[in-house]
Amino acid sequence: MDRMRAARLHPPSHTLTVEDVPKPTPGPGQVLVKVEAAGVCLSDVHLIDGTLTPSHLQGDTVTLGHEVAGTISGLGPDVTSWTAGQRVVLQAGEVHDDGHLLTRGVDYDGGWAEYALAGIGTLFALPDSIPFEQAAIIPDAVSTPWGAITTTAGVRPAQAVGVWGIGGLGAHAVQLLRTVGAYPIIAVDPVPAARRRALDFGADLALDPADPQLREQILAATGSRALDAAFDFAGIAAVREQALTVLAPKGRLILVGLTDKPLTVANGTLFSYLQHQILGHYGSEDDAVPQLIALAEGGRLDFSRSITDVLPLADAAKAVQRLQTKEGDPIRLILRP
Repeated sequence: MDRMRAARLHPPSHTLTVEDVPKPTPGPGQVLVKVEAAGVCLSDVHLIDGTLTPSHLQGDTVTLGHEVAGTISGLGPDVTSWTAGQRVVLQAGEVHDDGHLLTRGVDYDGGWAEYALAGIGTLFALPDSIPFEQAAIIPDAVSTPWGAITTTAGVRPAQAVGVWGIGGLGAHAVQLLRTVGAYPIIAVDPVPAARRRALDFGADLALDPADPQLREQILAATGSRALDAAFDFAGIAAVREQALTVLAPKGRLILVGLTDKPLTVANGTLFSYLQHQILGHYGSEDDAVPQLIALAEGGRLDFSRSITDVLPLADAAKAVQRLQTKEGDPIRLILRP
């Protein structure tokens, strides 16, 4: 039996190991993809430390990696719509027959491996003009904030927005908000390097959440009308509570960062009077990835600044540690099998 290298997580013991495993064979409706690049996400860190737990994993071990790009290596017996050698990006998840949304690299084996299986419904053609490393991060790092902005929040041109947490998703949120015409775009992060990154990616103002004048600065920047939409990419209770204090009437708070901590609305009467909304967001619609590929191919979006470093698959644990400790202020780290 053919073997391949894969980074496998054993969630019960929080153990990540790179080991030899059987190379999968594509079944009906599947292709085998030779992985060329796979992104390292903060949710991978949280899967390893136990903050996040797979909900639908069969068995006790999973190959991580939900941001994947590569070339088709093999076809299932009934697959005629794709050919070997095609460049592809993989959707970060798919809806199972029972209606559950399953996430690649969480609920089933992902792309931190030399090869990965993919259902043909999760494949998107990748133009030659987009490098694999940049393409790999489109599912999740780019598509999740894109979905939060365009679908969940419905941000329109000239609406005032705030972005809390300028990591891998938040930095792209700033870039995407500028693309859809939001104004002003106000970034909030306690780390000076993250605030500088926000300005580089197109924010109009970058603030420290500990600044006692934060509310006053937001009101000044928005002509006293406050924020039409606020995005929490940090998944921190204090962020959500702060964001609620600077929402305009009918403003909405969009929860993108994941946390198991409770959400507190300090003043329920004011919340109702101002007709505020709190909206949960996860992932993106099926059309998000091809939309973003088209925008990148057409020169409307550039993800070259997003790739902080490329590491071999053998250094998966090192990549996780760098992301966890923010060594080198990474936006996205890429594993290359």
